[in-house]
Amino acid sequence: MEKNLKIVFFGTPEIAAIELEHIVKEGFNVVAVVTNVDKPQGRGKKIGFSEVKEMAIKLNLPILQPKSMKSDEFLTELKQYNADLQIVVAFRMMPKDVYSMPRLGTFNLHTSLLPKYRGAAPINWAIINGEKQTGITTFLLNDKIDCGEIILQKEITIGEEMTFEELYYEMAEKGKKLIIDTINLIEQGNFTTKKQEEISDNQCLAPKIFKEDTYIDWHQNGDKIVNFVRGLCPIPAAKAIFFDFKTQKDYEFKVFSVKFIKNNNKKDIGNFWIENNKEIYVQCLDGKVQITDLQMSGKKRMKTEELVKGLRIEGEISEKIKKS
Repeated sequence: MEKNLKIVFFGTPEIAAIELEHIVKEGFNVVAVVTNVDKPQGRGKKIGFSEVKEMAIKLNLPILQPKSMKSDEFLTELKQYNADLQIVVAFRMMPKDVYSMPRLGTFNLHTSLLPKYRGAAPINWAIINGEKQTGITTFLLNDKIDCGEIILQKEITIGEEMTFEELYYEMAEKGKKLIIDTINLIEQGNFTTKKQEEISDNQCLAPKIFKEDTYIDWHQNGDKIVNFVRGLCPIPAAKAIFFDFKTQKDYEFKVFSVKFIKNNNKKDIGNFWIENNKEIYVQCLDGKVQITDLQMSGKKRMKTEELVKGLRIEGEISEKIKKS
């Protein structure tokens, strides 16, 4: 039975598509979906749809793709849907004219326990920083990024070997119930919100991760390197550039999995070598890091043993990414 509440849904990536599908399956009346404009994707630069647009097409829902959410054209079109409530999952910052439009307001599903990890990449940064606990939060939007009053929260444990991908899908699954519970509370009108605490620790921020941020710093402790690789696996993936003494060439790799062995090696930090004709090791600050799963630029992803069979390189970390 379809619920009476009229909902407009905002989102772009896969996690948002998962939540959108669940909301519709639960019988709620999603009257429109707002997502990013179509963009060139992949090497061929073919125009591709966002995961949310693909889901909206599958569910036969009206789709809005504004270049600017402040444009009169978009605001007029959005207003015509006369939504009671708006839901946001992984979308860009929203102007007040948009988030204040519905009579019941707009809430967001954020993939951290706010106020920690405000920003675009909370899942990545929680793992990179070695957190053992994180969670998901629904909160009411206001004019500051991820700072609105909290409605509900759910804690999630981060396993020792858990990757970004694994935590992403666990949050997507747990988010289904949290969103439905939040919708029901708002519709019933008998809920209370909690103001977020003010925090000043920059470690609790989760800024967008750019390509230059993904290169491994071998001057760190091994445990930190392991967390860094986990937090970027498989997307956007941690990266390393090795310089081969023999060919005098740089080789760039995506690194998906590593193991840390603490030792007192006297090798220079950043040196790498092959052992047993199948294992690649890199010297870090307090031991050696074994790379177990990687992808050479332009090649398929593979286990290190497969790569070593066809590639004989030994040298050091490239000067391009050495860090003092």
